[in-house]
Amino acid sequence: MVLKNIFITGAAGFIGFHLAQYLHGRGDFVIGLDNFNDYYTPKLKRDRAQELVKNGITIIEGDICQQELLEETITKYGITHLVHLAAQAGVRYSLTNPHAYIQANISGFLNVLEACRRRPEIILTYASSSSVYGTNTKIPFSMTDRTDHQASLYGVTKKSNELMAYTYHHLFGIPVTGLRFFTVYGPWGRPDMAYFSFTKAILEDRPIDVYNYGNMSRDFTYVDDIVLGIAAAIDLQAPCELFNLGNNRPEPIMALITQIEETLGKKAILNHLPMQAGDVEATYADIKDSQEKLGYLPKTSLKEGIPLFIDWYRHQYQSRNLTS
Repeated sequence: MVLKNIFITGAAGFIGFHLAQYLHGRGDFVIGLDNFNDYYTPKLKRDRAQELVKNGITIIEGDICQQELLEETITKYGITHLVHLAAQAGVRYSLTNPHAYIQANISGFLNVLEACRRRPEIILTYASSSSVYGTNTKIPFSMTDRTDHQASLYGVTKKSNELMAYTYHHLFGIPVTGLRFFTVYGPWGRPDMAYFSFTKAILEDRPIDVYNYGNMSRDFTYVDDIVLGIAAAIDLQAPCELFNLGNNRPEPIMALITQIEETLGKKAILNHLPMQAGDVEATYADIKDSQEKLGYLPKTSLKEGIPLFIDWYRHQYQSRNLTS
């Protein structure tokens, strides 16, 4: 395999952190960019970045909305592959902070595309989301399903990214591959995600909010499986593709809670609530295309993955107070 010079935006984020470690470990040159924003505690992001720097990975503090910085970094380090993971994440946050999504996910992504337009030899791989399936009720979610009925502004921005990427490929020949991630979890994860906030609340004897009275399911996908899918997409170097990256095994929210309870040896205090605006009842990835073209085969079940997360939480997050 020819080694690559890979630029990762959002490298101090959850998925970016794990991807940077993996790519560096296999011998690629990796440089990362992150703005360390305060959507959730920046300390966790800085702790991730510190781990990457210890391993010899350079992390630049900056924003994808800084066009000149993107251009300078690409030129200085002879970038051959760009992995765009930086984004304003979260469905619920988009209900109260919509402008953050337009700036980061639309304007920021446009800057990335413009940088690639000027260097069409760069291979672009970017993060989309299962949220693009919106109010779709057909399961599993297939690449042939319609994605024009969105349930949240976050989903709108991610669908817009897919359209923008396709258009830049059509007009300027940029190689682009989009990846629709399904509920990624694992060590070093995001505190706003259910598995993380549930664990923290149970240990602190606080109730957890369970929306739609627990009648929800998610295609929980362990971060190591996602990373292997991203790496395969990078290596494929396709002209223009979209893939689902999920576990192909949806689990009820109550099964998640039960697994956390069993691992912690402690019961949750449940606060049942109606469905929250912008949410959907179920996600379920059809990964046939990913299996055929990427060799993608997720292996980690929720029963295996949650204990790995909780082990990290107890020994690193909780004991070292990483995000206080």
